[in-house]
Amino acid sequence: MEFIQNNLEFIYFVIFCVFIGIEIIANVPAILHTPLMSGANAISGVIMVGAVIMILQIPSDNYLLLATGGIAVFLGALNISGGFFVTGRMLKMFNSKNNKK
Repeated sequence: MEFIQNNLEFIYFVIFCVFIGIEIIANVPAILHTPLMSGANAISGVIMVGAVIMILQIPSDNYLLLATGGIAVFLGALNISGGFFVTGRMLKMFNSKNNKK
C-alpha cells in the first residue's frame, strides 16, 4: 500500500498513457497497420536488448527481480515474434493470386 501511495503520480501517468495509446491505435487506418507494426517490432527489439542488459546487472541472490525480469523478457520476445507473424500474414494479403505459393 505504501508503494502505491509513494508512486501515485506514476500510476496515473501509466493509466493515462494506456488510454491515449488505445485511442491512437484505434484510429489508425488499416493501410498503415503493417508499417507501424514493423516499426513497433524494431522498437521492441531495442527494448529487449536493454532488458537483457539490465537483468545481467541484477544480483544473483535477488530471485524476485530475476523472475520479474525473466518474465518481462519472455513477454517481450512473445510480442516481437507475434508481431512478425502478424506482419507476415498481412503482407501475404497484398500478394497477387499468381504469386501465392
